[in-house]
Amino acid sequence: MIVSNIKQKVVHQVQKDFFEYLCSYPLKEIMSTTTILPDFRNTPTIDQVGVEERAARFTTRSIKKSSKMQGLKMALSMIDLTTLEGKDTDGKVKQMCYKAIHLHDVIPGLPNVAAVCVYPSMVKTAKTALKGSNVKVASVSTAFPSGQSTRKVKIADTKFAVDNGADEIDMVISRGEFLSGNYSFVFDEIASIKEACGKARLKVIFETGELSTLDNVRRASEIAMYAGADFIKTSTGKISPAATMPVTLVMLEAIRDYYYKTGRMVGMKPAGGISTAKSALHYLVMVRETLGGAWLSNEWFRFGASSLANDVLMQIAKETTGVYQSIDYFSKD
Repeated sequence: MIVSNIKQKVVHQVQKDFFEYLCSYPLKEIMSTTTILPDFRNTPTIDQVGVEERAARFTTRSIKKSSKMQGLKMALSMIDLTTLEGKDTDGKVKQMCYKAIHLHDVIPGLPNVAAVCVYPSMVKTAKTALKGSNVKVASVSTAFPSGQSTRKVKIADTKFAVDNGADEIDMVISRGEFLSGNYSFVFDEIASIKEACGKARLKVIFETGELSTLDNVRRASEIAMYAGADFIKTSTGKISPAATMPVTLVMLEAIRDYYYKTGRMVGMKPAGGISTAKSALHYLVMVRETLGGAWLSNEWFRFGASSLANDVLMQIAKETTGVYQSIDYFSKD
């Protein structure tokens, strides 16, 4: 009995020492030695016909009256207003930021948009213009939109944006490396950008129009999430096709499966090609039925579609006043 008690005390001390060791050891090091990554060459095969059929069903939903108004305001709060042009100026960015927090002052109770998205050189301007609001500043990086640069340049691009106040980083993956089957390169690059982000949240853009197949979309989703992405995003808005419901559905299902395996939530951002309030509501239905209500906030779901804001505002005005307003009542920027 005495020997048994001594043995038990020794075991308890060893367990205590090991627990204290884990608590004092950097989490990054623990994760790197205990996380088992999947084989990215053997990700689930996607039934394209099945996905397209299921995605089409979401467009048959009919949302009316108070539920419609709630959905429209929710969609508005999830928009990232974006200007990513070579002709961007401080004045254009300031105007967009003003719109972000003054969408339609005549209609009370409207939310702000979630964020504005700009190039790294415009982050400081946007940050100053949005001071005192809850609108985030997102910045593209990593040689957006092509991604054709060195990792050193991409990291410097990211750090420059973060140092100037970016709350979120939208990076593009190296599609050439991905399509060549060099998945470890893509994984390591995302992980290095995530580290460079510091406290800023990372959205990883796949440019799904260049990935060609839904199997590739699923594989890219898994690589990005395991590499540390806070969001996965369809497109840059520079390539057609951009966001589609079948592509978004594949990414949402990848998020769901990843959450079941790890317990970590990852956000979703379809970008490009979503221009009507009706389609935005269909996307929200798809999110609700695939991931659940927890993802129905701008913390976990975004629309990358600046033109969408005006159509949503027109629909809200119609529901509020009973008549449509002219598009000329809404600023383009």
